[in-house]
Amino acid sequence: MGMCLSRSSGPVKKRQSKRLTNQSAAAVNGGGSNRWSRNRSSKRDDSIIQERALAAAILLQQQMQNGGGGGAVPFDRSASLRYPNSNSKKNQPLPRSSSSRARSLTDPLLQPHQLVNQEVKVDDLETNHFVLVHGGGFGAWCWYKTIALLEEAGFKVTAVDLTGSGIHSFDTNSIASLSQYVQPLTDFLEKLADGEKVILVGHDFGGACISFAMELHPLKVSKAVFVAAAMLTSGQSALDMFSQKTDSNDLMRQSQIFIYANGNDKPPTAIDLDKSLLRDLLFNHSPAKDVALASVSMRPIPFSPVLEKLCLSDSKYGCVRRFYIETTEDNAIPIALQQNLISNNPPERVFHLKGADHSPFFSKPQGLHRILVEISRIP
Repeated sequence: MGMCLSRSSGPVKKRQSKRLTNQSAAAVNGGGSNRWSRNRSSKRDDSIIQERALAAAILLQQQMQNGGGGGAVPFDRSASLRYPNSNSKKNQPLPRSSSSRARSLTDPLLQPHQLVNQEVKVDDLETNHFVLVHGGGFGAWCWYKTIALLEEAGFKVTAVDLTGSGIHSFDTNSIASLSQYVQPLTDFLEKLADGEKVILVGHDFGGACISFAMELHPLKVSKAVFVAAAMLTSGQSALDMFSQKTDSNDLMRQSQIFIYANGNDKPPTAIDLDKSLLRDLLFNHSPAKDVALASVSMRPIPFSPVLEKLCLSDSKYGCVRRFYIETTEDNAIPIALQQNLISNNPPERVFHLKGADHSPFFSKPQGLHRILVEISRIP
C-alpha cells in the first residue's frame, strides 16, 4: 500500500485527459443465462481462485522458511504455467470485450472469449509483454488473478518482487534508497534484448517505481499504466504527493506502525500496517479469501524510498506513453487525490474502474484485465 501519511483536500484542477468509463450493460451473446447457471459458474470460479490463493500462501510460507539466504527466490508466477491451456495457440485472437456484459458485485471471472475484440491478435501488437509492479507492502503474489487472465489471453507476463518485498529475501529495514528498492525491476529491463519493449504496470507506490525505471530505460518501455498509483512529477516524492491534501486520513494514520530498527532516536526505517485495519483500508470491496492471503503475505514498507524525490526528464520519462486507472472506492488513495495527480501530470488517457477498492486486482480483476488489454491495443 502507499505511504498515505497525510492528505489534504482542496480544489481539484480540471483534468486534461480523456476519461474512459468502465460500464456494464446487457450480457454477451444476447441476454444472460438463468440465475442458477450463473451461481453455479460463480461457485466453480470461486473454488478455482480459492485453490490458487491457498497454493500461493503455502508457497510463500515455505519459501520464507527455507529461503533465508541473500538472494531472491524465483516466483512461480501463476497457476496457468502449471496447468496450461491445451487449446491456446500462438496467434490466437484477443478475447471479445465484456463492456456489454452485466457485472455482479463480485466481478466474476468470465471466459476469455467474452473479454475484448477478437479481431486484434496478440502478435499484431507492439508488445505482448506486461511487467507488473506491486505497491508498498505487497509483492508479486498480489497479481495472481491478473497474471492468469493475461496469460490465458495469450500475453506474456512478468510479476516482479521489489527488494525486500514478497519472497525477496532482504531486510526491509536495510533499504536505503529508491534505486535499491527498484533494482529487481531495473535489472530485469537491462536484460531485455535490444529492441524488446514491455508495458509497465505500477500499483500504489509502484507508480513511483515504474517512473524511476522509465527514466533509466525509456526505450524499453512501450507504455506505462498507473493503477491507483503514485504518478509523480519531477522533484516530487511520494511523501510530498500525499502531503498535498489538507484533511488527514484517520484510517491511514490509525493503521500505520512505524518501525525504528536503528533506534527510536533515528528516523523510521519502515512502516507496517495494522492487520486488523487492512480490510477497511485496502480491501473494502475485495473477497475475504484475498484479504486472508494479503494478511499473511504483506511485509513492511521501506521508509527511505518514500522520502526520495524523483528526477524525471521530458526526453526520457516524458517520451513514454502514460495511462491512469482510477479506483473509485479507494480508501488508501482517495479518488480526489488520484484526480490531483492526473491534473498535475496528465497522462494520455484516464480509465475509470467503477466499484474498485485500492486493490482492483482482487476486487475487480475482470475489469482491470479488460482495461489492460484495451491499453495494449491502443495504436
